[in-house]
Amino acid sequence: MAECEVLSACIFFNDKMANMPGTAAGYKRQYCQGDNLQCARYMVLKSLGKPKVPPDLFPNQESRARKIIAEG
Repeated sequence: MAECEVLSACIFFNDKMANMPGTAAGYKRQYCQGDNLQCARYMVLKSLGKPKVPPDLFPNQESRARKIIAEG
């Protein structure tokens, strides 16, 4: 799968993970350069739009993403 089209603008990686490069690299491999459809941030973005993506939502928080989407 190709790199996620929103990676360069993802505030999670550009702001929140700067002091955790090892963790960020793992998340990027799995979610941004792997199956971005499993990324919680991407799920909310595609369902509700960028303004609805919480800045503290981790890519692996799929259940939280589903709740956000359900609440619309």
